[in-house]
Amino acid sequence: MNKREVKVAAVQFACTRNVDENIATADKYVREAAKAGANIVLIPELFERQYFCQERRYDYYDFATSIEDNKAVNHFIELAKELSVVVIVSVYEKDITRLFNSVVVIDADGTNLGTYRKTHIPDDHYYQEKFYFTPGDTGFMAFETKFAKIGVGICWDQWFPETARSMALLGAELLFYPTAIGSEPILELDSMPHWRRVMQGHSAANLMPVIAANRIGREDVTASEANGGQTSSLNFYGSSFITDNTGEIVEELGRDVEGVICHSFDLDELEKDRMSWGLFRDRRPDMYKIISEK
Repeated sequence: MNKREVKVAAVQFACTRNVDENIATADKYVREAAKAGANIVLIPELFERQYFCQERRYDYYDFATSIEDNKAVNHFIELAKELSVVVIVSVYEKDITRLFNSVVVIDADGTNLGTYRKTHIPDDHYYQEKFYFTPGDTGFMAFETKFAKIGVGICWDQWFPETARSMALLGAELLFYPTAIGSEPILELDSMPHWRRVMQGHSAANLMPVIAANRIGREDVTASEANGGQTSSLNFYGSSFITDNTGEIVEELGRDVEGVICHSFDLDELEKDRMSWGLFRDRRPDMYKIISEK
């Protein structure tokens, strides 16, 4: 009996203000991952541009496109088909009058398997996403790809245990989180270790690997009339990683390097572990309902 072995990859890089440059950079690293044998490749959140949510500008609404018209989606449909890999693509989606922070999952034959829209939308100093995005209406999703059934949350989703558990209950075997996170301009702290630990906890609690891809580099905002005179900067801290099914980090990148990380998993062995621990068997959703409705 053949093993259900899958190799996953996360890519990490700095984003410029040029969409074509960023797509070319992502293309380079997806090709590198495929050459290393990766079957499923994760690209960071909103990689087409610098993180525009750092400032509030009405003209940035024009960045949003329909899924059908998105340049990155169309590019990676062709690349996925060429390389026979699954690619997870983060986009700023326009749906008539609504704008979403979304991901498109492209199967290894270039088929668009569907769109997940970010459920939890943050609003903090220079992470001003509520200005740009409507809360997602898709609900959590699990996508049946050629190589595995996968769940995809987006950045702020990764802080909520309900996201990971919901995707696991839908049958996901691997959890992916495209991310754009860095310095905390008001708080005097380094959130990177906390950021990692919360996802490691989701991995351990659901007995499945987590794959997180972040960007790197400093992105600056200069004062303008359009942004109300704001001057700011964010330093994105990379640190992309892959855990095993106990939450242990098995692959990682540094805070300021571009590159790719890959790791292989036997999905049948992971399923056996999930079943033997009994964590899903012993759930008591009837008892959780009262809490969740408060």
